[in-house]
Amino acid sequence: MKVRYPAVAGSWYSGTLKGLRAQIEECFTHKLGPGKIPKVTGDGPRKIVGLLCPHAGYMYSGPVAAHSYYNLALDGKPEIVILLGPNHRGYGSALAIMNEGAWRTPLGDVEIDTETANQIVRGSRIIDIDESAHGPEHSLEMQLPFLQHLYDQTFRLVPICFLMQDLETGREVGQALAKALSGKNAVVIASTDMTHYEPQKTAEVKDKKALNAVLKLDEGQLYSVVESYGISMCGYGPTIAMITAAKAMGAKEAQLLCYKTSGDVTGDYSAVVGYASVSVIK
Repeated sequence: MKVRYPAVAGSWYSGTLKGLRAQIEECFTHKLGPGKIPKVTGDGPRKIVGLLCPHAGYMYSGPVAAHSYYNLALDGKPEIVILLGPNHRGYGSALAIMNEGAWRTPLGDVEIDTETANQIVRGSRIIDIDESAHGPEHSLEMQLPFLQHLYDQTFRLVPICFLMQDLETGREVGQALAKALSGKNAVVIASTDMTHYEPQKTAEVKDKKALNAVLKLDEGQLYSVVESYGISMCGYGPTIAMITAAKAMGAKEAQLLCYKTSGDVTGDYSAVVGYASVSVIK
């Protein structure tokens, strides 16, 4: 079986099982986090079809990401998790999916849902099967330990890495996702950080524009404001795809769960990175 080994364990997050469990719990109980550790609601309503989560090192964005996973835990247990993230490294295909094997973290292995991955590929003209894009990329990996902490290895994964992030590409991927996920218990997670390395006040203004579009479930407006205002949101393509898929899966509203910046963690507001958690609900 193919195994995608962790690229940033031991640096961006703890490299040991015990240390990682403790680190994730600290994200939940952190003053910028939800404030407590969630218990998974076994018979939850499963109304969350989409999430937006940050992907910086856990010491920076982990408490913000914890808001998304806290709400997902209360909502129940998805059987399939689609992870969408930007390709920071530039390796591999412009839109790269893995369709077999497993992803490993210090918390164990999560199997890829081969059937769903292949359905997504068949439903799109532009997604390539390509594991090389995923090897060094952190944006999807940073979501996995949170999911494993909640659900162990009882869910299946489909990872898609975006080097190409235009509006039509995002919409096409989102439509392919919705078709493949029809009738399935799934959640689509878009991994993105917001404005990068600008003063706090500037970052807040820009990120508010982008998040307002997300909260309106308007992927066209999101693309427009990112382009018009030069917002350095690294995963706007995955977010466009998530919004498109979520609406086709019956989403009616989005909720901003948390917005903070790296400055709120370090106290240095001169050049911050923005982090947001958003849930999309049917």
